[in-house]
Amino acid sequence: MCGIVGILGDHEAAPVLVEALRRLEYRGYDSAGIATVKDGVLDRRRAVGKLVNLSDLLVHEPLAGKSGIGHTRWATHGAPTVMNAHPHKSGPVAVVHNGIIENFKELRENLAEQGYTTETETDTETISLLTQSYLDQGLSPRDAAEQTIARLDGAFALAFLFEGENDLIVAARKGSPLAVGHGDGEMYLGSDAIALAPLTDRVTYLEEGDRAELTREGVVIFDAEGRPANREIRKVMIDATRIEKGGYKHFMAKEIAEQPAVLADAVKHYVGDSALNLPASMPDFSKIDRIVMVACGTAYLACMTAKYWIEQLAEVPVEIDIASEFRYRNPPIGPNTLAIFVSQSGETADTLAALRHVAERAQILSVVNVPESSIARESDVVLPILAGAEIGVASTKAFTCQLVTLMAITLQAGRDRGLISDADFAEYLHDLKTLPGLLSQALTAEEQIAAVSAKLSKAQDILFLGRGQMYPIALEGALKLKEISYIHAEGYASGELKHGPIALVDEDVPVIVLAPKDGLFEKTVSNMQEVMARGGRVILISDRAGIAEAGEGCESTIAMPEVSNAFAPLVYAVPAQLLAYHTAVAKGTDVDQPRNLAKSVTVE
Repeated sequence: MCGIVGILGDHEAAPVLVEALRRLEYRGYDSAGIATVKDGVLDRRRAVGKLVNLSDLLVHEPLAGKSGIGHTRWATHGAPTVMNAHPHKSGPVAVVHNGIIENFKELRENLAEQGYTTETETDTETISLLTQSYLDQGLSPRDAAEQTIARLDGAFALAFLFEGENDLIVAARKGSPLAVGHGDGEMYLGSDAIALAPLTDRVTYLEEGDRAELTREGVVIFDAEGRPANREIRKVMIDATRIEKGGYKHFMAKEIAEQPAVLADAVKHYVGDSALNLPASMPDFSKIDRIVMVACGTAYLACMTAKYWIEQLAEVPVEIDIASEFRYRNPPIGPNTLAIFVSQSGETADTLAALRHVAERAQILSVVNVPESSIARESDVVLPILAGAEIGVASTKAFTCQLVTLMAITLQAGRDRGLISDADFAEYLHDLKTLPGLLSQALTAEEQIAAVSAKLSKAQDILFLGRGQMYPIALEGALKLKEISYIHAEGYASGELKHGPIALVDEDVPVIVLAPKDGLFEKTVSNMQEVMARGGRVILISDRAGIAEAGEGCESTIAMPEVSNAFAPLVYAVPAQLLAYHTAVAKGTDVDQPRNLAKSVTVE
């Protein structure tokens, strides 16, 4: 969630740090700050709110120095105030931190007994105070950092900057990602490669428990046991056009519009002329008797969609779990269980913890957008979704690319188990190849959707209904809407409406019905009629045949292209995304960085 950057450079660090932090804005934050060392003197600047506030402060109070660290904070311990903003400075050391220190109260009490008092509400200040205490005992900066790190419980990515040290940054990771960038006589540090993209394409990813000492000559890395460790330098290519708005008002708008192109990339990667292009390490699904799928948020809803596919086409029982609940439920894992973990960032803390919980008991397959991520590195099989960098906090193109990848898994499972004939398999591959074009057609409804959204923006409560594979899309539509417009929205299985939620329906509650003309269409329309009989305002999203049959009496109808039943969730995700986006625009909310949310949730 928070963002860390660091630089040991040949030029003034402050503007480089701010620009690198700007590339991490997508993670979500509520304050920002930087610290630098100039002629041995350590100083810092911090501001609440957007990075422009920090930039303005630096105009009036410049910060010189060619060595520095920076941070965008998403508040956990303590309100978003200047006092609580990072970097935290205690005497001769400044610290930035992603994660949560679970034993900070115990450490704080111990430090207080030694005369070290706190000024903030944060757990991070405990780290800087503890480091100061070791420095006061005469330890070197490197040793003080090492001793401090050894006493921390919880999850963290850390960077230390020291007074009197113009050529040293100490970094460490446990549970939160951190990458080292290699330059020409310069070294960099970042929460992910996006922050470092303008500076270098040569990156070393720290592994769990690693501690790194950066100087301009390079980096020395120690593993969790304190032994020198050799970590690979990877060449990471990040398409700069994917992390710019490209003329769009918001990243979310751009990423919705990119879906036909990125889906085409994913389909091309996984679908050949007459076969799937999957790794040789894929499991033999004929020997799998149960699949467990684990994810959070939108990725969880992608898994829910895939459950329908896998159980119908491959006849394997599928269990889906919210990652934050999975470990604590402690489900039994049999010898023929496949565990599938889905995460856009590949760093989602709860999902990663769930993976480690079953790593010795099941084969692990991960579906991620970042092949160098922790989840990918700790999996037996990795399937990249190929969505490119997704900057908007509300996931759009990653969701549809996850679905394409999960469908490839489904088809492989069905083939392995002898349940998909040659003819049907060829038809599925053909339909996959038509998806980019169908999504392009779905996007042509945007102007009409914007008009509908102008009315939705005045509502206080909105319901989404869907049956079968449309149920997860109803949940996703509601999630998107409340994420970025702050309107209360709920998704329901259409048939469940009469079991309680219909009590919410009146003339002030719009009800969005996702209903392609499939085998469940008539039942969905019956539920829709129940809504209309109670004065509910219905927005029907269907194909032209469905609208012709059931559109009468609806407040609005939105036409989607005809699509084969299996692939309808991908097409109907588009109007759900556009409704959320244009409703948020009409309300004037912060679409790309909605309040209280973070793109990559790296703490439990």
